[in-house]
Amino acid sequence: MKLKYSIFTAKAMLLMLATIMLCQLMPCSVALADPTISQGYNITQKLPAGSMVSIQKGSNNSVVASNLSNSNSLVGVVIDNNNAQVSLTSGSSQVQVATGGVNLVLVSNINGNIYAGDEIAASTINGVGMLATQNAEIIGTAQENFPNQTASKQTIIAQNGTKQTVSIGDIPVLVSVGYYTKQPNKTLIPTAIQNLANAMAGKQVKSLPILVSMGIFLITLIVVVSIIYSLVHGSIISVGRNPMAQSAVYRNVLQLSALVVAIIGVAMFAIL
Repeated sequence: MKLKYSIFTAKAMLLMLATIMLCQLMPCSVALADPTISQGYNITQKLPAGSMVSIQKGSNNSVVASNLSNSNSLVGVVIDNNNAQVSLTSGSSQVQVATGGVNLVLVSNINGNIYAGDEIAASTINGVGMLATQNAEIIGTAQENFPNQTASKQTIIAQNGTKQTVSIGDIPVLVSVGYYTKQPNKTLIPTAIQNLANAMAGKQVKSLPILVSMGIFLITLIVVVSIIYSLVHGSIISVGRNPMAQSAVYRNVLQLSALVVAIIGVAMFAIL
């Protein structure tokens, strides 16, 4: 009897423990859910759900589809009115714009494939986001990879006027409008030299040309210093041995100086 009572007690305790854990876990899952917060904005054209929108210039309560020209006023993503759990304003002539939570956002691979954790920025396609690769305002962080099963091929006109086929679809994005700063690539080149090279070239310069230029500069420096040292040393010895050879020494100095200038000129041409 004692053994049966002990087994029954153990089973009851396990059942009670499982019930307590289930009761604790259920509310936690609800509390951790990220509610969609939206706000109503006026629109001048129809915007489908998932469109990234920016504040219309000259207005505080109207939005337009986001693109590269107005991405600095990015505000959120259009959602269906019924999807908003917390709505700050509403109206029949307004569209609901999510400013927080996980929402579906229209994206494309015009700037490369998107992976979970990537930042999403406005693109050249109105209302459609893309992978953020440069400093820019972003809508939030992708929660899935793209292209996915929602992707469809579409042909667009690129900025250079050529036709380009891209995939457009939607992915869940953790909406949190902010600014994305591209982290510089780690290289052997010191930041100061990299910035100087970029400023001189007017564009981003790769590491290999900088390393080659640094090598040419060091070799030129060694050659020039050696010539100058030999010039000064030889002149002093020549004048000391024969004071009458002063004019010849000056002539040699001028010739070697011209040679040094020529070497420096060739080196600078090679570096630039």
